[in-house]
Formats: sequence, C-alpha cells, structure tokens
Amino acid sequence: MFGSLFFFSLFKPVIEEMRGLLPLYRDLCTLSNRQARRKAGAVGSRCGFCGTRSNSKPQPRFGLLFDIDGVLVRGKQPIPAAKKAFEKLVDSQGRFVVPVVFVTNAGNCLRQTKADQLAHILGVPITQDQVILSHSPLRMFKKFHDKCVLVSGQGPVLEIAKNVGFNNVVSVDMLRESFPLMDMVDHNRRPKLPSSPVGNLPKVEAVILFGEPIRWETNLQLIVDILLTNGNLSSVHQTRKTPHIPLLACNMDLMWMAEAHSPRFGHGTFLVCLENIYKKITGQDLKYEALMGKPSELTYHFAEYLIRSQALQRQWELPVTSLYAIGDNLMTDIYGANLYNRYLEERVARKNPKAVAQMASGAGSGAAVPREEEGDNLWESELALPSATSCKSVLVCTGVYNPNVEVPPDASHCIKETVFHGHRDFRFDPALVEPDHIVQDVAEAVQRIFEQEKFGPQ
Repeated sequence: MFGSLFFFSLFKPVIEEMRGLLPLYRDLCTLSNRQARRKAGAVGSRCGFCGTRSNSKPQPRFGLLFDIDGVLVRGKQPIPAAKKAFEKLVDSQGRFVVPVVFVTNAGNCLRQTKADQLAHILGVPITQDQVILSHSPLRMFKKFHDKCVLVSGQGPVLEIAKNVGFNNVVSVDMLRESFPLMDMVDHNRRPKLPSSPVGNLPKVEAVILFGEPIRWETNLQLIVDILLTNGNLSSVHQTRKTPHIPLLACNMDLMWMAEAHSPRFGHGTFLVCLENIYKKITGQDLKYEALMGKPSELTYHFAEYLIRSQALQRQWELPVTSLYAIGDNLMTDIYGANLYNRYLEERVARKNPKAVAQMASGAGSGAAVPREEEGDNLWESELALPSATSCKSVLVCTGVYNPNVEVPPDASHCIKETVFHGHRDFRFDPALVEPDHIVQDVAEAVQRIFEQEKFGPQ
C-alpha cells in the first residue's frame, strides 16, 4: 500500500485540480469513436500513430515505455542497438506497429523539441504526444499557474514554464540582476562598485526546479534565500520553525549516462545539495509540494493514458493490458515501473475479493490490506481508468546500470548514501529495484518483448 497511499497524499492537491476533466475526456472519446466508425478505411495523417486499423495485421495488446538517455542515446550519440530496435517497431509506411511513449527525466527543453531530436536520431516520425518530460505533469498544478514562481534550471526555462501553464515567471538570473549583492561566491562576478537592490520584482510565491542549473552555487544561494525570506529578498533570513513557500521539483535522477565512461551528476544531486544546505541552516527538513518525473507513479499513469490514446487513434480494438518499461537506471526506471506495477496489481486485487483474502492471510492479521474506499484514488475517478493490468520492467546494460554491482537483499543492512541512489522521500525497497528482465541493449529488449507477447516476426 505504500506506493498508492504515498502518491495519493503527495498529489492530492493536483488531483483536486483535475475535477471536471473526465466529462471532457468522455466526450472526446465518444466523438473519436463516432469519427472512427464513419471513417473506417480512410487514410490517416502522417504522424507515426495516426491511420486506420488493418484487419490483416496483428493488433498489439501491449505498449512500450522507453527511457532515452542510456537506452537510445548517450549524450548526442545514438546507441547502435536503437535503430535496430526501431526497425522492428515501424512498418514500411513509417507507422508504429505498437503504441510507444518516450518517458524521460530530462526537462531542459519543450516536448516538441525532444520529439524532433528523437525523430532525427532514430529516423522515425515522432510527435510530442509520444513524449513525457519530467515537467509535463506541471500542467495540472493550476493553483500555481497565476502565482509568481521562481524557476531554476537551464535552457529556455521561462518558455518551458509558460508552455506548461505558468503566467508570472521569474528566473534566477532575473533575481541576480535585481539583487546583485546576493551572488558572492564567484569573485569575478561580484559588483565592482557599490550597488543597491533594484527590487522591482514581485514577491515569489513558489519555486519550480526544472533541472540542474549551470551555476550551482548561484542557484543554491538564491533559492535558499527565497525560502528563508518567504519569497522577499528585501527582507532578512527567518530561520525559525515556519513552513517555507511551496517547492516543486522535477527529475530526481542522482546520475545519468552521457558519452563519458561513468555516470554524470543529475538534478537529484543538486536536490541533495539543496536539502542538506537547508537542513544545516534551519535544522528542518526541506519539504516538497510535489516531486515529478520517474519514479513518480503519476508519470506512469500519464504514460499509460498516452498509450491508450495512441491505440484509440489507430482504431486497435483490443485493450492494452501490458506495459513494458525499458530503462537503464535501477533507482528511477526500474523502481518507477515496479511501483506502478504494484499499484496496478493492488487495483486488480481490490476488484477480486479472493485475491484480497489471500493477501490478508499471506501478510498476517495485522497487515494493511487494500480497501475499496482508500484504494479508489481520486485520479482514477476523475480520469479514465487504466486498461493495463501490469507494467513489466526491463533493464538494459548500455547506461547507468553496472551489472557488476549487487543490490543488497536486506534494506536494513544497506548504506543509503552509497547504495540507494533514489530520492530522500522514497523508501528503499529491494523488490522495487529488481527488474523483470535484464538484457544487453534495447534491441534485445524489443526482441524479448515480442517473443513474450508472441507478436510480429520472431
């Protein structure tokens, strides 16, 4: 129950914002079904998932969730096995033969930009509706969209923030320009002459962390300043025990795989720095309004929704019941897929009294068993229910994962700082970092999945 209850409480404010979306979704589905029946046999658009159903070809009952870095590319270089894998996934007309979503914790660009990059590297048509970035769920945090928010990261952070719905955005560079005496670590960037704060920026009401910045010392200093002054840099630090302004973070990857032989620092490392600095100064834990990106359960729920949407576009009548998440990182890709699989299993168990009884007898009389009233997550009632009943994790050896390093079977005997690379707010559970399959590369992963599903040429 840890997975479902943890994310239920974490994303409850978000889910409340979703009310009213289900009627719209149902209307769209009804309209799509009517149009599909009227246009049966017509030729679809050029996108990789649009088109019509062919009775002569097998219809998939599974969907694929691909991580990008360390699975398909390393830095800007494609992994050789990637093109081989996608030769199996795209037909002679350039259409995918199974629904595919790319789920990445990258967050320094727009979805369309990432789709264009992937299309160029893989040589197949990819639309932005097939891409989930770590910041994609921010669209649902509507209660913050009209507040003044400070954004941290690199790339077009102001454009990204506005693209996901924020209307009043301040960057760290804008803060530094208005308060030039705040950034003092780099002696060469210190003001040469005495200066006074410009102070023409509004009070910051929330902080959004998109990804790792370029100048960590500047961002760490100014973010801590904002948190300790309640969003007003004209005032002094307040370190007494009072809640800080809301903080939302995307991308918890401690490390990621680029062209170098060993993994590089990710945004998760920046978060570790921020959390420890804040606690050292205040004695209190830094609190997050929400954490997004893998291994967040909400990210996988959204991915499953996109998989179903693609199947609907292709007029595939069979429900997609199985998901396969292919990644290179035990603490994000595998943990997240297994966590979502646990949620799906619990959801199936809630609808099967015998399964619930078996869980109770196996867990002992004092164990918590999923109950209908506590298991019906609000997002299930407000959004379409998942058709998937399982999410299998597939680990490749072309990225972060090192097959020579073992994961301790007993969580109580592990040293978190050296073994558990997940985020502070996620519990280490050895079962969640155990992949269903370990393969050499993404081509072998696709081949293994096709064999498992008895789909396509073997």
